[in-house]
Amino acid sequence: MTWTMNNTMNSEFESVWEGYSQRTEKALQSRLISPLNRHAKASARLHQAMEYMCLGGGKRLRAMLVYACGEVAGADLEQLDTPACAVEMVHAYSLVHDDLPVMDDDDLRRGRASCHIAFDEATAVLVGDALQSRAFEILASGQDNDEQDNDIPPIQRLRMVQELALAIGSLGMAGGQALDMEATGKAIEYQELVQIHRLKTGALIKAAAIMGGLTSRRIDQVLLEKLAQYASAIGLAFQTADDILDHTADSETLGKSSNADRRMNKATYISLLGVDAARAQANKISAQAIESIQGLGDNGRFLEQLAQFVVTRNH
Repeated sequence: MTWTMNNTMNSEFESVWEGYSQRTEKALQSRLISPLNRHAKASARLHQAMEYMCLGGGKRLRAMLVYACGEVAGADLEQLDTPACAVEMVHAYSLVHDDLPVMDDDDLRRGRASCHIAFDEATAVLVGDALQSRAFEILASGQDNDEQDNDIPPIQRLRMVQELALAIGSLGMAGGQALDMEATGKAIEYQELVQIHRLKTGALIKAAAIMGGLTSRRIDQVLLEKLAQYASAIGLAFQTADDILDHTADSETLGKSSNADRRMNKATYISLLGVDAARAQANKISAQAIESIQGLGDNGRFLEQLAQFVVTRNH
C-alpha cells in the first residue's frame, strides 16, 4: 500500500514527515540486509519475509516519534536511525503475530497479503521472532561501522533496551494483546478498554518517544517526562481514531480488513461511545497531548502537528 498524507495537513508537516519516512526506509533496508552479508548460511526465505513486512509500507508513526523527540532533545539524526529501526522492527513483528489465525486472523496488511498468507504460518512466527531479536541486536550494538551511531554511550543504549523490553512484554504490548483476547465477546467498561490499548498500542508508542529523548548526549529528565506524557496521549488518540476508521472506512482505503473488530465481537471505542462521542474523545486526547509539550517552541511544532494528524487522518 502506498501511503499518502491527509490533504488537510500543511506542506511543512508533509515535508518533515516525508523526510523521516524516507530516512526510516533507507535505515531499515541497511539493517535488514546486513545479516545476509555476515551469515552465508542464513535462510534467504526468512529474510525475504522480514523485508516484506518491514519495507515499502506503513505510517512509520513510531519511527517519526523517535526522530522528532530525539531532535527536540538535541540528538543527531544519524544517532536516531538505530532506535527508529528497532521500534519499527518490533512493530512489524507485532503485526505479523497479530494477523495469525490464532490471534486476529487477518489476511490483509498494508494493502497486501499478511505475512502468513504471502509465505506460511511457520515462517510468519519465525519472522516475528527474528525481527524482535534483530531489533535488540542493533539497539545494543549500533549499526556496523557507523561511528556516529556507536557514539551513543553504553548506559543510554542500556536504558533504551530496557524501555523497549518493558514496552513489549507482559506489562506492555504482549500483555495488552492478552487482555484484548480475554475481553473478546465480553462486555467491558470504558476504563478497561483504555487500559488494554495503553498496553497493546500505547506502550510501544510511548517507548519510541522516550528512546528518542534518551539518544541525546544530555539527558533531560523533565523533557523525557513531557515526551512520555505526550506519547501516552497520542497513543490513545491514535487507537480511538483507528476504531473510528475501522467502522467508517473500507478495506481498500485502510489497507487492511475493515469492520474486523465488529466481526470478532471486540469492544471498541465505537461500541462503547458511538462514532460522534469517540471522535470528540479523540480530539480531546489530542489536545491534551499538545498541552503536555507546551513550552518547546518551534522544536515542538512537528509534534503538535502530529498530534492533530493522528485524529484527522483518513486511513
